[in-house]
Amino acid sequence: MGAKNKTAITPTREEDYAQWYQEIIKASDMAENSPVRGCMVMKPWGYAIWENIMNQMDAEFKKTGVKNAYFPLFIPLSYLEKEAEHVEGFAKECAVVTHHKLEKGPDGKLVPAGELAEPLIVRPTSETIIGESMSRWTSSYRDLPILLNQWANVVRWEMRTRMFLRTSEFLWQEGHTAHATREEAVKRTLQMLDLYANFVQDRLAMPVIKGRKSESERFPGADDTTCIEAMMQDRRALQAGTSHFLGQNFAKGSDIRFQNEDGQEQFAWTTSWGTSTRMIGGMIMVHSDDDGLVVPPRIAPAHVVILPIVKKDQDNSQVLESATALKAALNEKMYHGRAVEVEIDDRDIGGARGWDWVKKGIPVRVELGPRDVAADTVFVARRDREAGQKESVDRETFINTITDTLDQIQQVLFDRALAFQKENTFHVDTWQAFEEIYKDAKGAHNGAFVYAHWCGSRDCEERIKKELSVTIRCIPFDSSKEAGKCICCDKPSEQRVLFAKAY
Repeated sequence: MGAKNKTAITPTREEDYAQWYQEIIKASDMAENSPVRGCMVMKPWGYAIWENIMNQMDAEFKKTGVKNAYFPLFIPLSYLEKEAEHVEGFAKECAVVTHHKLEKGPDGKLVPAGELAEPLIVRPTSETIIGESMSRWTSSYRDLPILLNQWANVVRWEMRTRMFLRTSEFLWQEGHTAHATREEAVKRTLQMLDLYANFVQDRLAMPVIKGRKSESERFPGADDTTCIEAMMQDRRALQAGTSHFLGQNFAKGSDIRFQNEDGQEQFAWTTSWGTSTRMIGGMIMVHSDDDGLVVPPRIAPAHVVILPIVKKDQDNSQVLESATALKAALNEKMYHGRAVEVEIDDRDIGGARGWDWVKKGIPVRVELGPRDVAADTVFVARRDREAGQKESVDRETFINTITDTLDQIQQVLFDRALAFQKENTFHVDTWQAFEEIYKDAKGAHNGAFVYAHWCGSRDCEERIKKELSVTIRCIPFDSSKEAGKCICCDKPSEQRVLFAKAY
């Protein structure tokens, strides 16, 4: 038997997918667990990815007329109680503030004191507090639509946490809009879902499936929830964004009324939509390999790292000057609205230096030594290829084609993920075949995406979830009407839905 290939990350995806994911985050220096249970510290490399997501997505929001605002972190308990289904859906996840100060107790330790007249909830989401403001801002149809977004943190207590995927505190954006008509609100709901789908596919290179949630999976209090679902390398699904049509439910709870053009008083129609740092978790699991993180160029903190080859007891000034000049030349190139961003790493740590950047997932690595300077060339490696695959490239050619190279890497990552999704997506018509895919799915083989018929019964949905830990991820928009039989009970069905195990 041949020797096993050595990888930078252990265990590998095949050996222990969950631990591999944690090791990727550690090796790439993106984040670490915090002293606060269930929370994480986002380190500069990880936060820079989030900053790029924020900046680029924020620009897309503003193109649709959305404006940013900020609302309180604390929500009075009575506000949540205005929408019964909403509070019930979040009740078990809420962090509650009951006192307003600390005092020294008999043993000298600090203890809560000064009980609040009304408990405050650390926001799990902001529909109710934003609704209160909208009710004061709205009196006429001329005040509508209101199109708001906030970039914020939220808290939802979690028993089992995983960095970027499910933490008690996480970063996100939440959009909230109010409209004069149902049609406008529905249109906005789908517009934002399309924006999410395009963003995740174009910037994070993650192919997604758009669809509608089943009634049991809807956002608490919503009339309709739409979503985008992506496949990870363990074949599980990750919900990468949601957009909710709230109907008039929250408007009634928050008393968002207006007079229409005929002078009649009506409740507004509202929406909410959000994405979070889960997108980064998805990016890790879709693209990374057993050598570390892989970051799509369009959201990478830096595009190129230059590694000068310097030697002790020698004059390295020529190489370092050449590296600085190369960085300046690359910085002049624009890549999708950003200057090409370049790091120079001249640390004297041997081969570990290059591997650090492999594990961080930077798209392009450039080695530059005395021979390269003399020959006016650079030695180039791309993160979408094997770590040892490098080539000598004419320096000017490299500079002039860097944006093309980055676009090629971006496309390779998307095409690779899409091919993987298609290879692991099946149309199934019998319970036996359906069960076979999922019943023994473990580790890096958590089944597949399965399109199968469902009768619409919650009982069938719950049976599948209970027996196989498989859920209806969405009712895909591109799933045409097709007569068939429910995978669970054999009753008539009009179309297939998307099933998968999920994060």
